[in-house]
Amino acid sequence: MAHAVIATIGHDRPGLVSDITAVAKRHGINIADSRMTVLGGEFAVLMAVEGEDQALQSFHQAMDQLCSGADLAFVFRRTQPRQDLAPVRNYAATVVALDHPGIVHGIAEFFSARNINIRDLTTDTTPAAHTGTPIFSVSLIAEVPADIRVHELREAFNTFCAEADLDGTLEAAP
Repeated sequence: MAHAVIATIGHDRPGLVSDITAVAKRHGINIADSRMTVLGGEFAVLMAVEGEDQALQSFHQAMDQLCSGADLAFVFRRTQPRQDLAPVRNYAATVVALDHPGIVHGIAEFFSARNINIRDLTTDTTPAAHTGTPIFSVSLIAEVPADIRVHELREAFNTFCAEADLDGTLEAAP
């Protein structure tokens, strides 16, 4: 079984997901994992796909054709299944703040400085109910190595959030 990751970005429109998944189905490609969302006026698709080597090759060519004819950006990258090297515990972090540049970088740097991998991260900006002020939210799953004391990590995260004027939590992920 061969594996690949694809990324496709194009103007948001009905039928885009159907078009992409039809190509996968036609070539016998399994979609093992995916994230799809509207970002601005664009629709972004990330997929981990798998299939026989020849099927992946023909899928790649068919996607190139689809994307060049439909004004879509497309990236195809062969990969291997993820191999976890060390035991980790998953923790969910959430942060809410008035929107300003640097929030995501600050959070990423907090975890990176402790050698903690961020497995998944999602952000969103919404207007506050009465004022319309942009409120920025971050949700992430961090893979905390077994040798890190969670109580100390949580205290450090709370301190980081207080100093950065962020409202944040760090809890065990289900």
